[in-house]
Amino acid sequence: MRRLTADEARLIALWAQGFLDPIAGTSAAAAKRAGRARRQQVVEGMVQHLGAVQLDTISVLARSHELVAYARFGAIGRDAVEEAYWSGDTCFEYWSHAACILPMDVWPLFAFRRRFYARRGIRWHDVTASAVDQVLGRLRDEGPLTTSSIGGAKRSGEWWDWSEAKVAIEWLLDIGTVAVTHRSGWRREYDLAERVVPQALREQAGWVDQDGVIGPDDEACVRELVRAGSVAMGVGTADDIADVHRLLNADVHRHAVDLGLVPVDVAGWGRSAWATPEALAWLDRRPRAQHRTTLLSPFDSLVWHRPRTQRIFGLEHRLEAYTPAPRRVHGYFAMPVLHQGRLVARVDPKREKDGLHARRVTMESTGRAAVDGTARALLEAATWVDAPRVVLDDVMPASVRPQLERAIADGG
Repeated sequence: MRRLTADEARLIALWAQGFLDPIAGTSAAAAKRAGRARRQQVVEGMVQHLGAVQLDTISVLARSHELVAYARFGAIGRDAVEEAYWSGDTCFEYWSHAACILPMDVWPLFAFRRRFYARRGIRWHDVTASAVDQVLGRLRDEGPLTTSSIGGAKRSGEWWDWSEAKVAIEWLLDIGTVAVTHRSGWRREYDLAERVVPQALREQAGWVDQDGVIGPDDEACVRELVRAGSVAMGVGTADDIADVHRLLNADVHRHAVDLGLVPVDVAGWGRSAWATPEALAWLDRRPRAQHRTTLLSPFDSLVWHRPRTQRIFGLEHRLEAYTPAPRRVHGYFAMPVLHQGRLVARVDPKREKDGLHARRVTMESTGRAAVDGTARALLEAATWVDAPRVVLDDVMPASVRPQLERAIADGG
């Protein structure tokens, strides 16, 4: 069994997630300088490597899927990022870690999940055959549709109060008859999978047909998703790897050896773990690589699994957006600050007319490097969202405020 220090495991995690050796061989600086088409390719390469980019409705600086690309490549242009995700032929949206953007070539691997929904026959709501037939007819006749265009928007603000059209189209998405490869604003555009997913990814000789869902058998799907999860993590417990696509720990244990994963003992973890041979080879070479200093979305795959975040970075972090305001400690959408490979602060940002407000900054370290890094992260984020300045509303501990203000004034 290979033994790793906690710092070595942390470096592997950063490398695997694209915060050290740049994903697709493109540095953050080069990505910013590249043309728009090249920037789209950079983001597409990131999705391919990470395997899943989580979606969420919350938008304070930008939506989380934009923040994931920004965290790795800097201010490369929000339009290019959106087009990379929603160009219609490179990615699709489906249930993975949560609702996620996924690279198009993994479409076959989610046949196991589509079959699960097909076997169950229901998700949250009863599905009526007449509503399904009506939605399919409109898609065939009219092309891509949003739920609002089919009269399927919610009748109230409650998620369970869906119209029959909304239930039907979500059901068709679950079982793979319908796919989402584009969004208009924040609205999903649904289309028949046969029109947007290449035939080679929908139909291949030898694929089984269980419950009307064609694709590799369930075990083959799970095995390859375990592989993808291990690549995205670099090193991780079975729980870390399984969490990428919301598999079972038993799935990882069942396939780790035949996938060539290496058992490792990470100091301080107290749990068995696995690493990819590629990650260990990179660690042995240990090339010089520049760290990113940036704000991280709470839904970024570097930190989305909270037990892993605490193990690797020593930070207990949670999203407080759904916590009543008086009980929030770090803020509505507190974003960890990554600097020199460590999480040094948390910032709760908000884009306002007069600038980027740091509604609360919680410093996890009060050393000069951490404060300067936090200032740099805030200034770069402000530039990205075209905010004219950074405004500090609340700083914890208060004694750090003068130092942080000076660092912002000096440009980080």
